[in-house]
Amino acid sequence: MIPVFALVGRPNVGKSTLFNRLTKTQDALVANFPGLTRDRQYGEAKFGSRHFIVIDTAGMTGQEEGIDSAVAQQSQQAVDEADAVVFMLDAREGLNALDEQLAQRLRVKNKPLFFVANKIDGVNEDVALAEISRLGAGKIYPTTATHGRGLRPLLEDMLNLFPKPEETPIDGDINPGIKIAIVGRPNVGKSTLVNRLLGEERVVVYDEPGTTRDSVYIRYERNEEIFTLIDTAGIRRRKNVSEVVEKFSIVKTLKAIDDANVVVLVLDASEGIVDQDLHLLGHVIDAGRALVVAINKWDGLTDQHKQYVKSELERRLQFIDYAQIHFISALHGTGVGHLYDSVRTAYRAATQKLQTHNLSQILERAVFDHAPPLVNGRRIKLRYAHAGGSNPPLIVIHGNQTDDVPRAYRRYLEKVFRRELKLIGTPVRIEFKTGENPFAGKRNVLSERQVERRRRLIQHVKKSTKKKS
Repeated sequence: MIPVFALVGRPNVGKSTLFNRLTKTQDALVANFPGLTRDRQYGEAKFGSRHFIVIDTAGMTGQEEGIDSAVAQQSQQAVDEADAVVFMLDAREGLNALDEQLAQRLRVKNKPLFFVANKIDGVNEDVALAEISRLGAGKIYPTTATHGRGLRPLLEDMLNLFPKPEETPIDGDINPGIKIAIVGRPNVGKSTLVNRLLGEERVVVYDEPGTTRDSVYIRYERNEEIFTLIDTAGIRRRKNVSEVVEKFSIVKTLKAIDDANVVVLVLDASEGIVDQDLHLLGHVIDAGRALVVAINKWDGLTDQHKQYVKSELERRLQFIDYAQIHFISALHGTGVGHLYDSVRTAYRAATQKLQTHNLSQILERAVFDHAPPLVNGRRIKLRYAHAGGSNPPLIVIHGNQTDDVPRAYRRYLEKVFRRELKLIGTPVRIEFKTGENPFAGKRNVLSERQVERRRRLIQHVKKSTKKKS
């Protein structure tokens, strides 16, 4: 089995920085802001030929109330899941009472414990290590996570605790399956939906907008099928985004949309559709991602309000008529299971291989039923089509005067291709290319044989004219 290591410690000691260093990613948000990490974050790391899993956790404060109690629970679960614990301390600030309290908690777990004195640059190493040794640490690893200093001996000792698997994958990533990004405004029930889909309390759920500040990737298996859920931070109006941390979260959410195969957009049925929902939907469309819409908090609404929401959906979401819409209750589980069917359908549609012959036939029938318009007295000619990419499906159409194809005719072709190819849940992008005239800009040069034929023809005409005269 691949070993799992949890990074724990009080806030702002460099856990997320070390996580990013080990995983060679920027998956964990890093800023000089205590309590930035709230959910536990998983990442795959590699040292030499060894692979391992590292978990980034929220900083423990010892005064967990309200949301902090849920955050502390996440950190405790990470410790329970890990094979060993990396206890990080701040060498610059030195020990405090909280460090001693956390050390006692971690010893009770009876798991291998590695003491790391981070931020060792610029301090007297002997003094810093002597102070940390008061915790009863047999060995202390001085490191600087930002630069990677001191990590080699730490990783060697961590991995030597566990036997090397007979077959350790050296190249290639773990199969993520279908990557599903759960996105929406703050407090619409995204994390509750994630936990319902997983069937466990895997993500912090608390009735407070902005609970999820980072995008959390969760790989799991369901009925022998692999999925990766991406729980994202809620996006608010720009004028309401004041903290630098939340601005980082928005970037992470947009990157999660771009990284996903399918996006589940969660809307709040009790509030209806608001402009911010449409702005977020615009990001999904711009990314070209397959889409499923989940109208959450559907239970308990009056029939009149339900009818109002449905009429608003029909009026304001006409431009995503390809997306399947589900009315669910993430809290009670109503309708949640059907989301998987739509996700699979959208994923298959977005990633299927399209055949050139089939696409050209569809184009030919579409042009026959509704010919392109005239431009400057000349008809636009569309000759053939082929696939140009997937997720979203890209169809490249070749012809003449394609730069003048009207937007309305482009939408007509998109609907035809979506209907004929049965592309449910995914947008279709069309790219036009105009064929170049091979003789454009060249002189009309005749061959020697053509010149000789023309000369003989002229002589023959002259002789015939003389005889007649």
